[in-house]
Amino acid sequence: MCGRFVFLMSNAYFCGKHLQIMWNPKAKRIPYGIQGFEMLRRDNCYYVDKTMFIPEIESANKYFFLVRPRRFGKTLTMMMLEAYYDIHKKDNFEKNFSGLWIGDHPTESRNTYLVLEFNFSLVNGSIEDYRRSFDAHCKIKIESFCDEYKDLLLPETKNLVLSCNGAVDQMTKLSEMVAKSGRKIYLFIDEYDNFTNNILSDFTQLARYQDETHRTGYLRTFFNVVKDGCKVGIERLFITGVSPVTLDDLTSGFNIGSNYTAEPKFNEITGFTESEARAMIDYYRQYFDFPYSTDEIIDTIRPWYDNYCFAKQCFGKTTMYNSDMLLYFMDKLCNHGEYPENIVDANIRTDYAKLRMLIRKDKEMAFEGSIIQKLVTEGQIVGKLVENFPAEAIVVRENFVSLLYYFGMVTIGGFSRQDVIFKIPNMVVKEQLIKYLMDNYADNDLVYNTYVADQLISDMAFDGKWKEFFAYVADTIKAFASTRDKAKGESFVHGFTLGAVCQCSAYFPHSEADTSAGFPDLYLEPRNDLYRDLTHSYLIEFKYVDEKATKTLIKNKSAEAILQLEKYSKSGFVAQKSKGTTLHCLLVVYKGVEMVKCNEVITVDYCGDAAKHGNLI
Repeated sequence: MCGRFVFLMSNAYFCGKHLQIMWNPKAKRIPYGIQGFEMLRRDNCYYVDKTMFIPEIESANKYFFLVRPRRFGKTLTMMMLEAYYDIHKKDNFEKNFSGLWIGDHPTESRNTYLVLEFNFSLVNGSIEDYRRSFDAHCKIKIESFCDEYKDLLLPETKNLVLSCNGAVDQMTKLSEMVAKSGRKIYLFIDEYDNFTNNILSDFTQLARYQDETHRTGYLRTFFNVVKDGCKVGIERLFITGVSPVTLDDLTSGFNIGSNYTAEPKFNEITGFTESEARAMIDYYRQYFDFPYSTDEIIDTIRPWYDNYCFAKQCFGKTTMYNSDMLLYFMDKLCNHGEYPENIVDANIRTDYAKLRMLIRKDKEMAFEGSIIQKLVTEGQIVGKLVENFPAEAIVVRENFVSLLYYFGMVTIGGFSRQDVIFKIPNMVVKEQLIKYLMDNYADNDLVYNTYVADQLISDMAFDGKWKEFFAYVADTIKAFASTRDKAKGESFVHGFTLGAVCQCSAYFPHSEADTSAGFPDLYLEPRNDLYRDLTHSYLIEFKYVDEKATKTLIKNKSAEAILQLEKYSKSGFVAQKSKGTTLHCLLVVYKGVEMVKCNEVITVDYCGDAAKHGNLI
């Protein structure tokens, strides 16, 4: 036991101040981190049924291309399809699909293909080792294919194929031999663009990347061979990735695939809808004594994991949860009986770190910092959704914004005339963008001591001492702001302050949140689920004037901010999330890069049954 007192409670016990839950053996396992479909079914894991999309895939173009953000269930979906179509897994159909939609509605094509699968995430992405690693991976997969289906192929197939040199020639010979045997291949390629994403994180490699994907480049030639194979041994093709960049670079050589990324009927093919999320929570509620209702859990996770939309026509109808994020949350909740202290999975942070390196590939993208900053401080940006574009054109604004969409950093949030309003989908993504923004500031020598800042934020949260933190931020901005940063005005000040606050786990920061009473610059929602003695919340309105502004202008701006704070502080959004705390409404005015005013203008006591407002100015 880890504490001095224990209280038994069904399948739960209190250990110290934390509720511990013993796993109920009757419950299905939570498949967090499991990508293998057959393993998932064999080990009695919870599975959100996506098999009803199989007939839709069959009715689509035979050469199917799908882009989704990382950790969104692409690989599991692909492995489900492999299990469904593999001719050698016909006897396992009931075991794999009983109880699922397709188990009751099988198609004529089930278990009729020889399945060949490549996973290019296993290919070394460096330009120096790429071709050797690519050939090695393909050889392993092709040799395994020949061994698996030796009873269905001509006896000489394996020797003839492996006697060829390299993936290109081996793939050519394999397609030929499969056709001669009277069989057909269903080819699956996962993470087809892994090579692209790794190479483009170092933009100095662009020329060599183009050599591989254009003209007679090796990757281009490989996909040409796949194209030719589609005329003989390859019957169907299913490709996934996280961006359409490589597809565009290969298009003129490989022009038989159809991109279904933004197709409405496939909007829900990966990820979880809210009804699917609720069904999962309700299922585990049968076996575990959660201290929260399903509605309370949904209200907690929705702003963090939900709000992805992949098709324009689906906007306002259905949004998707990131499946990996939700499984992480449920794994922690079921095993510990409370919300995870780190609501963002560390593996997600690792993936977004890779994307930040990709996004920051080139100093020529002078506009790019302002796009990220605008997204962080305003929550949206307007642009066009570009279906595909070559690697060298990523520096074009519309392409860059679209790249953020494909990576899952923005999603479809509405429309403005002929353009799309792109919004940050949730707090997980916002946190990663804010961290990226802080890195961008650090690149410009605008740095601050995170240890000192953490201590000051802690004093804000638990003691209500907020002046020291804002003074520290102001001193940092004034000391390190470059000429370029000065020109960013309120957006820069807001962005840096938001980034500084986000370093602390005590708050959920809301920037430009819709409170029904307007959009406050910054609201710090207390994480009382983690820190029960946290008693201070904050509502902050920033005003910015240039260095030549008059006292009258500053006074007018301040009066405007006070009226806004009065309105925001009375909104249901703020009132509900501030329960049990004292809400401090702060006015912060910057003149250039110098903070000239930082005052608490309203205090609201939400600790009791009825809110008590106090206007300090």
